[in-house]
Amino acid sequence: MTATLVAQGLAGGYAHRTLFDDLDLTVAPGDVVGIVGVNGAGKSTLLRILADELEPQAGSVHLSPADAFVGWLPQEHERIEGETIAAYVARRTGAAEASARLDSAAMALASTDAPAPGAPDPADEYSVALERWLASGAADLDERLPAVLAELGLSLDGGDAHLSADSMMTSLSGGQAARVGLAALLCSRFDLVLLDEPTNDLDLDGLERLEAFVRGIRGGVVLVSHDREFLARSVTRVLELDLAQQSNRIYGGGYDAYLEERATARRHQRDDYDEFAAKKADLVARARTQREWSSQGVRNAMKKSPDNDKIRRKAATESSEKQAQKVRQMESRIARLDEVEEPRKEWQLEFTIGEAPRSSSVVSTLNEAVVSQGDFTLGPVSLQVDAGERIGITGPNGAGKSTLLALLLGRRAADAGTASLGASVAIGEIDQARTQLTGEAPLAAAFEALVPEFSAGEVRTLLAKFGLKADHVLRPVDALSPGERTRAGLALLQARGVNVLVLDEPTNHLDLAAIEQLEEALESYEGTLLLVTHDRRMLEHVRLDRRWHVEAGRVADL
Repeated sequence: MTATLVAQGLAGGYAHRTLFDDLDLTVAPGDVVGIVGVNGAGKSTLLRILADELEPQAGSVHLSPADAFVGWLPQEHERIEGETIAAYVARRTGAAEASARLDSAAMALASTDAPAPGAPDPADEYSVALERWLASGAADLDERLPAVLAELGLSLDGGDAHLSADSMMTSLSGGQAARVGLAALLCSRFDLVLLDEPTNDLDLDGLERLEAFVRGIRGGVVLVSHDREFLARSVTRVLELDLAQQSNRIYGGGYDAYLEERATARRHQRDDYDEFAAKKADLVARARTQREWSSQGVRNAMKKSPDNDKIRRKAATESSEKQAQKVRQMESRIARLDEVEEPRKEWQLEFTIGEAPRSSSVVSTLNEAVVSQGDFTLGPVSLQVDAGERIGITGPNGAGKSTLLALLLGRRAADAGTASLGASVAIGEIDQARTQLTGEAPLAAAFEALVPEFSAGEVRTLLAKFGLKADHVLRPVDALSPGERTRAGLALLQARGVNVLVLDEPTNHLDLAAIEQLEEALESYEGTLLLVTHDRRMLEHVRLDRRWHVEAGRVADL
């Protein structure tokens, strides 16, 4: 079944703050709408409203047909204690809810008790529930799931870390959880799909499969993503939530066309304002001059004209009135100007990476190093990282990239061969799980503990530069969003001096503007860089000296 979603006059936010309003959006079959905007602009809030998970502050959302099957997949892969892979996929696809509803309807239909007065007919309820159950794909989900997981490299026959359908989601790595999340999406049969950051933690193969799914879906898709290449390859329209201007606008023609059209629109807005401001300033200056001339003329006339000289006094009065009339005309022209609001400057993440004194000429060396973890073996690997080298590291999830980093940074001893770390190495890291800052302590206190040389005021000032202000710094670290934790981690890099920078999927949870600013900061950074990323545009934009590809426990120097 195909479906159309129509949102009219939507406003959304939290507490008493409105993030967007007067938003209209129509999503028809075949549409792929990408929502972009800075962190905090309301992208996830909008998805929740469209999914009927959150009440809008104003406006309405309508589905046609009304019983269309809408799937909303939030950005966090929920790790519910005790939930198996099979149960997770059933929940994410809506099959679990449809099955529960069908069981309840079947029990009501089989009951010998008479329905309560005015209650719906159990037979009708069962018919609706059965139709929903069939539409969700619950009937053959157990048969389809193993094949989809195997295709994604997650075998349920013991081939991947002895996984089974009964394996707990909490036991999976981030990459494995991301692939199980992708499997749930591929197994789903939604009429309309709402995706919040679906690219996080996916490797290049997973990204290509996700792109193929989005392009091939019959129904409409609304998605939030900060992966620029994914947006360029997938979306047909872009909805921009502009927090600075308190506006929203839909751009047609895909992501790259949006970038060009947005740049042109912003240039025109600035030109229009500059023209208005210049014209207004000129009229104000001329009105001021006219007023000065009028006042000076009256003063001169009173000095030069005797009180009994009626003719001169009359002429002076007439001259003064003419000048006053010109002033009024000028003020009238100013009042008739069409007011053009000055474009507000967007908040930008502007930072540098603090650099420590140079390390030894050789940062790290691996010589026939081998690490074994259960059935997985990395190596033997022989590599050398020299001071100032910039190395990009790619490879599928589970290939051994994190293990390689642990060896290079001296956090894991080699089971065979040798691994050595150079002298005077000061490491700064953004790890994939964002574990630098965790716990129940307020952000400000947790940050101060890591940089004791900073005063409380200096910590708050630095965090504010990264968009973490009064309502963030007193919040427990674990209560922050992934994007907020990432910005706090970047602030830590600026506060500390480093000469070896390790970034593991740094673009996850950062908005587009922050990603571009991170790329600029990396351009000016002169220390050693180890960059692990699946962001294809970042790999193109960041200057790299070498590329390593890790796969199946082997490292290839590309």
